[in-house]
Amino acid sequence: MRICIVGCGAMGSIYAALLASADHEVAVIDPYTAHIDAINSQGLRVWGASGDRTVFLPAAVDADQLNHLAPPDLVVCAVKAGFVQSALPTLDKLTGAQTRVLTIQNGLGSAEAIAEHLGAERLIVGIAQGFGAALTAPGTVHHNSMKAIRMGAYDSLAQDQVEEIAMIWRHAGFDAQAEKDIVAMQWSKLICNVAYSAPCAIAGLTVGEVLQHPQMQLLSRAAAHEAHGIARALNINLPFADVDQQIQQFAQGMPDAKPSVLIDIEHGRPNEIDVINGAIAIAARKVGLDAPVNAALTTLVKALEATQN
Repeated sequence: MRICIVGCGAMGSIYAALLASADHEVAVIDPYTAHIDAINSQGLRVWGASGDRTVFLPAAVDADQLNHLAPPDLVVCAVKAGFVQSALPTLDKLTGAQTRVLTIQNGLGSAEAIAEHLGAERLIVGIAQGFGAALTAPGTVHHNSMKAIRMGAYDSLAQDQVEEIAMIWRHAGFDAQAEKDIVAMQWSKLICNVAYSAPCAIAGLTVGEVLQHPQMQLLSRAAAHEAHGIARALNINLPFADVDQQIQQFAQGMPDAKPSVLIDIEHGRPNEIDVINGAIAIAARKVGLDAPVNAALTTLVKALEATQN
């Protein structure tokens, strides 16, 4: 299959490396020039939970540099949520009549923007769980774990087409499954993310350290329980009932990982707190409720970000 990854950061690099290792024709696009130059000169190295591999593939900073390649069968939008809007012109250039688009972001809201721009009928929503990935140097990515990829049709794409894409990812080494209720999967991950994204960022701790911290773990649990309550109010059919067990297992699976919000703050980059903890307050308003814990955590992260810049 011809695959183009738009957004070759930490997670996009893992997707690209494993899919290329499975003999798919993979190309990547990312505006980080040093990373793209390193990939073109010495290959893309991904090491950690999936092993240690270096792959050689076409890499560019924009779609025009890849226009000599055949149109992809699958475009994977792996940019962070805050960059989805700016990635839409690139997705436009890559998407042919038969191209399917798989978008994988943290939080809520990204798929809606892509569906409105490209059409809902071709869109698959993906969820990446428990990777703990970081770009450690241009051309090099490490990840602590490799839990799961879940994907489902955003709208009317046939289930067998989603399953075809999931099978390709499974053959590449991912624990990938096609889901019929992708909204439930999104919220399952979101509840774990709100438990650690803001608390880790505020305290400068790893996921495992927050789990063990006497005060921060209480805040973590409060954020998760609040998110769980909003999900129930929205009639989302979550696949678990014990919130504490869910977030504990999440942290125990990758205790040394830093959430992307903390990594972004440490590097002075824009972070995704608005679509993670911030998304809970927005969702709460839809059912006439408040989410004071997650709203406060979002404000604290933004204040911390402001002091770092």
